[in-house]
Formats: sequence, structure tokens, C-alpha cells
Amino acid sequence: MGEANIMTAKSLYGAFARGEIGTIVDACASDAEWHSGGRKEDFPPFGPRKGRAEIAAFFADVASALEFSEFTPREYYADRDKVFVTGYYAATLKKTGRRAASEWVHIFTFRDGKVTKLREFLDTASFVEAYRGEF
Repeated sequence: MGEANIMTAKSLYGAFARGEIGTIVDACASDAEWHSGGRKEDFPPFGPRKGRAEIAAFFADVASALEFSEFTPREYYADRDKVFVTGYYAATLKKTGRRAASEWVHIFTFRDGKVTKLREFLDTASFVEAYRGEF
């Protein structure tokens, strides 16, 4: 189960790199929970989402807010129904032209081959400050 879930997670990062957001959304359970970073009021892509429509909206928020210069998953670990992925990304904030970057951890939870939960941990302050135009 763990290796299959790692392969699925890797395929989702590949889909993201190709701009195939529908592939990612389709890989999620209909009631999936997706939580990136901090609070939505601090930076539009942040905050909890539930269900495929809200997950698709997350990716729309990401596309409207960020221009990635790097998005690199580095390590994958599996334990039971979870896959832990470490990585790094850097992006320019479209609103301000400022750059933000962070190491990150994504924790996927799977059920019957579908993503039921994604939780992202990153340096939220870097993105909030760049979004607000602060140093």
C-alpha cells in the first residue's frame, strides 16, 4: 500500500508540473480535505478547503497569486495510509513582484487509492510578507 501511495503522490506532482490540475482534483475523494499553510485572509491560497470544487479553487488561487521558479519534491516516506513528502519551492508573487521561498512538508492521506486529506506545512510568513509587500 505504501509504495503504491508514493507512486500516486509522485504522479500528482508530475501532473502539477504539466499544469494538469484536473488530474489532481480527480485523484481526490469527493469529500477530501486540503489545507495549505495558514489563513486565507493572509494569503489567498492558504487555508482549509473541502471537496473537489474547493480543491480546484485552491489551484486557481495558486495560479493567480504565484509564478513558480522552482517546485521540487525531494523525499517521499510512507506509513500506513499516509505519504510524507519534503521539498522546496520558490515563487514570485504576482501582486507585488516580490519573491518568496520555503522548504515544505506535504502529508497525504489515502483511502482506496484516493487522496482524502492533504496538509501542507511551510514558511507562511515568507509568503504573507511577500504578498503584502513587506520585507
